[in-house]
Amino acid sequence: MKGINKTTIALSLAMWLTSTLATRTLAQESPETYIEHYKDAAIQHMEAYGCPASIILAIAMHESAHGTSRVARHLNNHFGIKGPNSSTEIRSAYKGYDSVTDSYQDFIDFLKRRKGTEELFDLYQPHEYQKWVQGIARSGYAHSGSWSSKVLGIIRKYNLHELDKQPEEGMALAAMDEPEETAWYTVKQGDTLYDIARKYGTTVKTIQRNNGLTNSRLHIGQQLLL
Repeated sequence: MKGINKTTIALSLAMWLTSTLATRTLAQESPETYIEHYKDAAIQHMEAYGCPASIILAIAMHESAHGTSRVARHLNNHFGIKGPNSSTEIRSAYKGYDSVTDSYQDFIDFLKRRKGTEELFDLYQPHEYQKWVQGIARSGYAHSGSWSSKVLGIIRKYNLHELDKQPEEGMALAAMDEPEETAWYTVKQGDTLYDIARKYGTTVKTIQRNNGLTNSRLHIGQQLLL
């Protein structure tokens, strides 16, 4: 090949292979790998602010496809928060960050500055992840009616609640004496909100409010807070 340096060809090929392998590795990154990478950051934010580590990780995994989405890769945005960015790689309405750590911090700031979620920091403890999911969903953070059940599914599948700070022994014993206030129902084929509400002695509006639902559509396997 006249006029082309063999060393240049070799370097270009090596760079292409490296880039291709890196892209494939990122695209194939598993949820378990994501958890290992970011669980310490989630725990640190829980310790500093009180939001459960399980909530932080599960929402990040859901919104960013455990770090593999284009928004996560190009904007370091792992929580689907909208805002300005200066990326030349993609055109997006999502906010850009200098690092993933900045994205994690802004998620906490986002919850603390929104009227619908700032009260959660005073109402609930880090081990009460179910109530946090309920509150965030009710605030309108996500528009999907199945968002809550998907986030809860991630927490339970990967046992993320084990990362959450548990109450001290005395508080835990006292809590055992209290009646269980949280009841969940898994949607089955043929279920309607009206039937579920009548069966459990509640109302359709209550179920919609508890789960951040804007309509009556249900999905098989969806978990509802009654």
